[in-house]
Amino acid sequence: MERKPKIIVFDLDYTLWPFWVHTHYIAPFRKKSDKVVDAHGNNVIYDPDILYIIKRLYEQGYELGIASRTKEIEGAKQLLNLFGWDKYFKYVEIYPGTKVAHFSNIQKNSKVRYRDMLFFDDEYRNIVEIGKLSVYTVLVTNGVTQDLIEKSLKAFSRR
Repeated sequence: MERKPKIIVFDLDYTLWPFWVHTHYIAPFRKKSDKVVDAHGNNVIYDPDILYIIKRLYEQGYELGIASRTKEIEGAKQLLNLFGWDKYFKYVEIYPGTKVAHFSNIQKNSKVRYRDMLFFDDEYRNIVEIGKLSVYTVLVTNGVTQDLIEKSLKAFSRR
């Protein structure tokens, strides 16, 4: 029988989107036609495959979470909303500090054991820190792709 994670958690900056929200763009964000723009009217660009990936995981029954240490808390939440992603994430931990605090809150609110969680992040230090909790971690080097998700789910089930 295949073992599946009960919760899949993603970092935001350079994981779900290809930028640091607090340095590359200026909040507040808004919709302009079918685009999302920052306070200066710059288009906020992300990989359109991300919506497909998170929607598919959600439809497959996975609970999804965000663990981000960004200083631009409101801007990150605005982007999740404006991109239409917020409805897929049950656990949203966005604030500076250690990712251990993020995961502690996710674990407390979900009652899911750390070993039943899968985490994607682009920073090695976060991978090491969260891996010590027994969370299965995946270092993201070039954004989240469908191939990375599939390989990670297979690796998790073999764990």
